[in-house]
Formats: sequence, C-alpha cells, structure tokens
Amino acid sequence: MFSTRVLLSAALISTALAGPWANLCAGKPSNEIRKCDSHGCGQYSAQSNQRPHQGVDVLCADGSTVYAPFTGMIMGQEKPYKNKNVINNGVRLSGRGFCVKIFFIKPIKYKGSIKKGEKLGTLLPLQKVYPGIQSHIHIENCDFSDPTAYL
Repeated sequence: MFSTRVLLSAALISTALAGPWANLCAGKPSNEIRKCDSHGCGQYSAQSNQRPHQGVDVLCADGSTVYAPFTGMIMGQEKPYKNKNVINNGVRLSGRGFCVKIFFIKPIKYKGSIKKGEKLGTLLPLQKVYPGIQSHIHIENCDFSDPTAYL
C-alpha cells in the first residue's frame, strides 16, 4: 500500500513538473499563436505550401529574447531550410518527455543543459525574408504531433 502511494505521488509530481511550457518570447505575457497573414497561418495543421503545417508559430518580435519552454538538454542545431538565408537556424531540445525543434532563432549554444524559462536565444529577422509576416518562432514536436496543448 505504501509503495503504491509513493509511486502515485511521484507520477503526479512528474506530470506537474512537465506541465505547461514557459512563455517563449520576451515582452509577451502568453504564448500567442500567429494568426493568418499573406504568408499563411500559424496554427498546427494549417495548409502551408500544399502541405499541413507541422508545428505552431508563436508570436515574437524580431530580435526578442527566446526562452526555453522546459528544462532539458539542447541536442544540437536544426535548420528548417536547405538554403543559407538569414533565418535558417534553430535547435533541438529534449527533456521531461518532450522533444521539440525551435526554428528562426540564434541560440546561445547548440549543446548542453538548459532550464525552463532560461534564455535560449534571440529571434532572427523574419521581416528580411518574409516582409509583412507576423514575426514568430516555429516550434514543432520531434514526432510531428500537435504541441498546442503545452503552449
């Protein structure tokens, strides 16, 4: 009986710690999903270039500080494009049962530990590549499932 209670308590604490992700962008009180603009829509599964959007775009001003959504490890660099445009950068972050890719940031590092809410990097200048777009970070789960519930 005692061990069952301990295991149940540990499971509840673990779930609570995984909880909702931190606010991702400085100056934003919440993780607001990009609405539709002339470049497309920011919600998960929106049509983008004849295929579903596999992540979520969270509004963030160009040059803003971007924070880690959860405590974990930065696993390496991720690039969303095959070309070398000025926004082609990002990272893969893993921890607490999550694995995400975060694009359009200049990270402070490409490997190592990071805590929830700690500075992860800076948003790159989306306006230079997509004039008129609502500036944002793109966040997608490594398994391509919908990350919206954690935002």
